[in-house]
Amino acid sequence: MISGMDAVFRALADPTRRRLLDELFRQDGQTLTALEQRLPMTRFGVMKHLKVLAEANLVVTKRRGREKLHFLNPVPIRLVHDRWVSKYAEPWAARLSGLKKRLEETTMEKIFEIYIRTTPERLWHAITTSEMRSKYSFGAVVSSDFTPGSRFEMRTPEGGLLGEGENLEVDPPRRLVQTMVPLWSAEIKREGQSRITWEIEPMGEVCRLTVTHDQIREGASSEVYGGWPMLLSSLKSLLETGQSMDFRPPAEVMERWQSSTLESAPAPTPAHQG
Repeated sequence: MISGMDAVFRALADPTRRRLLDELFRQDGQTLTALEQRLPMTRFGVMKHLKVLAEANLVVTKRRGREKLHFLNPVPIRLVHDRWVSKYAEPWAARLSGLKKRLEETTMEKIFEIYIRTTPERLWHAITTSEMRSKYSFGAVVSSDFTPGSRFEMRTPEGGLLGEGENLEVDPPRRLVQTMVPLWSAEIKREGQSRITWEIEPMGEVCRLTVTHDQIREGASSEVYGGWPMLLSSLKSLLETGQSMDFRPPAEVMERWQSSTLESAPAPTPAHQG
């Protein structure tokens, strides 16, 4: 089996497979039957192409009842971009757009998957330790005691509140489920609460990390979920090489982060009048 970036390039080389990815980009979480109806080929032919995409980790599947749903996983594309494109293009020029999926009438679900050469314990430590987390989370500092029912906060290095939530499930070093409310701008606050599930599965010398971000408002701003491919790529680099990637949010997002810092700062104490 071809592995790594070679598998990604091989999968993307075929126009039918690119069309399948386009279909999942347009509407994520489709069944084999739905995808078959969109392509002029047999069910078996679609299955063969999906198998190649799955081997490249560009498509991941999830069972929901009797249905097997297919999701586009943008993380390998992000890794290819970082390795082959970013040094030739302006940062953020090829930024991945949010992927849309209608599960219910008003919510979306996003699934991100990556393989990291590390142990479950080291990976859990990187997810739940403030110092480690800030190295691959655009500098944001996450604080919590990570016990069931406890609160967590995400702040800028200067202390501005970016987000908050509750740890619903804490099962080290396998599973962490959290609610999350983004707070870095008045506009983003209106998106409301969503849920993030981290799942760690050891596979020999590597771990498969799956992040499911769901209960997102249908049509929500991509700021809520669009940073995951970069965050996970940086996490992989940090654990495998000791160095994270120097990603920066877009300028407009940074401005909102800075505004959050100013809004969260305590009011100055009036000078004593003698």
